[in-house]
Amino acid sequence: MSGSHAIVADGLGKSYRMWSGETQHDHLRTMLVERAKAMLTGRGRKREVGEFWALRDASFRIRHGENVGIIGLNGAGKSTLLKMLSRIVEPTTGSARIDGRVGALLEVGTGFAPELTGRENIFLYGSILGMSRAEVARKFDAIVAFTGIEKHLDVPVKRYSSGMYVRLGFAVAAHLDPEILFLDEVLAVGDLAFQRKCFDFTKSLQERDATILFVSHNMFNIKTMCDRVIYLKQGRIEYDGPVDAGIEVYERDCRLAVVSWDGGGDPEHWPIFVERCELIGREGCAKTVFDHGERMRIRLAYASRRPLVEPNVMVSIVRSDGVTCCTYSTEADGLSLGTVAADGTLELDIPITRLVAEMYSVKVVVRHKGYQDIVCAQIGTTFHVRDELLSHHFGVYHEGGTWRGDAIADASAPATERGPLAAVRD
Repeated sequence: MSGSHAIVADGLGKSYRMWSGETQHDHLRTMLVERAKAMLTGRGRKREVGEFWALRDASFRIRHGENVGIIGLNGAGKSTLLKMLSRIVEPTTGSARIDGRVGALLEVGTGFAPELTGRENIFLYGSILGMSRAEVARKFDAIVAFTGIEKHLDVPVKRYSSGMYVRLGFAVAAHLDPEILFLDEVLAVGDLAFQRKCFDFTKSLQERDATILFVSHNMFNIKTMCDRVIYLKQGRIEYDGPVDAGIEVYERDCRLAVVSWDGGGDPEHWPIFVERCELIGREGCAKTVFDHGERMRIRLAYASRRPLVEPNVMVSIVRSDGVTCCTYSTEADGLSLGTVAADGTLELDIPITRLVAEMYSVKVVVRHKGYQDIVCAQIGTTFHVRDELLSHHFGVYHEGGTWRGDAIADASAPATERGPLAAVRD
């Protein structure tokens, strides 16, 4: 292998066999109990019904010192790729060669034994990452100090919160002194101070020319940390190149895509179809980046294939992790569309965008009158909300409050003048 490459992947693929009646097992004992019941009763036996390719034919080369973002919709194969590169999952096809010491912080809890304590899992996870017991013991105090969860060190990790999981995992990975680091969206978990500590550590690795693969739905973080992106779409590499162009391809593919859970049957037979979804800012122009507190208009252009009586059009704003932040409905807002039998447009004014800084998608669902069967379900477009302070640590949205108290410097000033976040951007 060339010494200039930290990672070389050739034709990586991973398929999973699909079985009838398959269920998810969190523990080995659960699987064994279910298998024993099936043997005793003769029921519950599964048959193979096909296979699912989570990733297929992924080939790329990453140089030492490169910081590469892995982006894609949920289920695109991002986590599967990092697990194969970390040798947690065996590839079905292809191979990957790694040149350097690897640290991996993947899905929360990956590599931990739930029944063991935090103290025991530090040694277990350290060994999984390639550290000797002597090395873990030598760095143990520093690892514990980094976690900030000293009081819970002798508690089984099955009782830990997701934030505590991340603290423990990142602390061990950080003290591995990795030359190659894999991060899978886990930095979105945890408090603001610890997230800052993790980013500072990641920046220090960048300064030492470490190689970083970073999975995230937050395009601002991708732009900040990475100089290249690999965009996965339905298990295949759709784009590999500069960040800005890759994000444009990703966001363009999101527009007007059919939602997988639509329930409306074949889109070719839908009575109505959204042909264009635009987000309009305060200047009256289409845009995809909004400041917190800015007004937004959603403009839909639809095509009518056959008459639809009093449809209920629902527009949802969905965060990058799949959380629905809010939903607007013509029915709920007292609007009757009558019989839609021709192409047209529909506009929705959102008074003030109070969402925190994140990436969001607009999903459009059309139902029969009331809240009956779905006849159309599409991802309209994606957009970003921008703010230097208001991240997910403030929740889904932030509305400035009114504060009163003896310690306020000028209690006579209106609340909107005292609070730097209270101004509305018209």
